[in-house]
Amino acid sequence: MTSRIALDPFVSDLDGESARLREAGPLAAVELPGGVPVWAVTHHAEARALLTDPRLVKDINVWGAWQRGEIAPDWPLIGLANPGRSMLTVDGADHRRMRTLVAQALTPRRVEQMRERITKLTEGLLDALVPGPDGVVDLKADFAYPLPMYVVADLMGIEESRLPRLKELFEKFFSTQTPPAEVIATLTELAGIMAATVAAKRAEPGDDLTSALILASEDGDHLTDEEIVSTLQLMVAAGHETTISLIVNAVVNLSAHPEQRALVLSGVADWSAVVEETLRYSTPTSHVLIRFATEDVPVGDKVIPAGDALIVSYGAIGRDENAHGPTAGDFDITRTTQNRHISFGHGPHVCPGAALSRLEAAVALPALYARFPSLDLAIPSSELRNKPVVTQNDLHGLPVHLTPTP
Repeated sequence: MTSRIALDPFVSDLDGESARLREAGPLAAVELPGGVPVWAVTHHAEARALLTDPRLVKDINVWGAWQRGEIAPDWPLIGLANPGRSMLTVDGADHRRMRTLVAQALTPRRVEQMRERITKLTEGLLDALVPGPDGVVDLKADFAYPLPMYVVADLMGIEESRLPRLKELFEKFFSTQTPPAEVIATLTELAGIMAATVAAKRAEPGDDLTSALILASEDGDHLTDEEIVSTLQLMVAAGHETTISLIVNAVVNLSAHPEQRALVLSGVADWSAVVEETLRYSTPTSHVLIRFATEDVPVGDKVIPAGDALIVSYGAIGRDENAHGPTAGDFDITRTTQNRHISFGHGPHVCPGAALSRLEAAVALPALYARFPSLDLAIPSSELRNKPVVTQNDLHGLPVHLTPTP
């Protein structure tokens, strides 16, 4: 019987768990919360190869455990393993069709046009930061969370009045601790909100990505309403969660490494280096679910059997010494291999929102430190705790002391 590393549903020691996965070799046998057995690729070179291997597909019907009825419909991670028909869950011609339409709507020009809005939102949120009686601000709740959520709502044309409820629903969507009775209800309500947004934009189009997808669908290659709804949910989910963690983790890293913070504040290093090294060292996405082997796929001295599932363990991959040398475990914004990370994926399914996430962090971080150059954690970094989300490097909060510029 294969010995498996059980992923901790409470994510009590993400770095330690990632190290154990790397040590297990490029392909590790793991168990997802709920007792679901899968394989995990944990090394950089092997991940790049597998992410472009046509023998690994997104069609959940290839998964033997799914075919045999071993995956419960109320499994807490079902929304990530089977999130509906979108570019995330199809391959080949269907994937190219969907991704092309998204790329046509999410153009570099549209992303760059968001800069002014991101800057305005950033400044407004910084203006509103007010320490509590203990002098502490939760920088995640008051800055890192609302910024990308407002940005993605603007981008997709979602009414701001829906954001508080979406926050609650996405917390349940990603959590391993959502009660089974609430899993299907959460997925149903999320789909309902996205469907209502699509219907509203079909009736009254605006200057947003949802309207652009609808218009592109009407002009030529088309997306069905189901595909637009699933694509909208995918873009909102990925578009805010990744950026929240990117901003939070960058602040944690700079606080834990004051010599690195001094390099960027003095101008010796660029903020883009902070963003890229954070993406490598403490990647926002710990594990991406899920691909399925259509035939036996050898990886090193192991094999992913046909019908088995594979996850991509970016938390382990980012600190692979084979890719980044013996200092892979160090946060170093002068690192020459920093742009070799694959934290936004690789190959056909690389994240289409990577440029927007980078832009948000590139605006938010220098603006934050321009106001509060001596910002520091209010508790030791060792006391920060992750939320019970095995797919995201997601802290409960980020308590900090703010020290304004004199």
